[in-house]
Amino acid sequence: MKKILLTLCMLPLLIWVQGCAPATYEIEGYTASSMNPDIPVPSNAKLIKIITDSGNRNIKEGVMYELKHIGGEQGLYPPMDYFQKLADTGWVELEEERMGHVHFLKKDTTVIAIEIREDAFEIYEMVKGAME
Repeated sequence: MKKILLTLCMLPLLIWVQGCAPATYEIEGYTASSMNPDIPVPSNAKLIKIITDSGNRNIKEGVMYELKHIGGEQGLYPPMDYFQKLADTGWVELEEERMGHVHFLKKDTTVIAIEIREDAFEIYEMVKGAME
């Protein structure tokens, strides 16, 4: 009887803890970015805006995509499978340049910055020589 009573008392706690598990995102494949066809983006990410004037002289152009839960809670968890896809297509992360949510990657002579948020991400192409 004590076991049954204990189980019934713990049940609401277990349900609450399960409800607190972080929501996850789902990538359904990849397509070329509308900004640069060499940059893969999740095909189920929704293009929110094109950024032609960011006010930052180091940024050439940018795009913003929405994908629910891509960065985890408060954007604290970068999507490792997305970064693996970028690496598989030739993008190398410049880890020493990382600044919080912003990751810098390079392919040939092109440098991009990817800013990861909870439900969105932005990709910026840097002007030549910006990272030197």
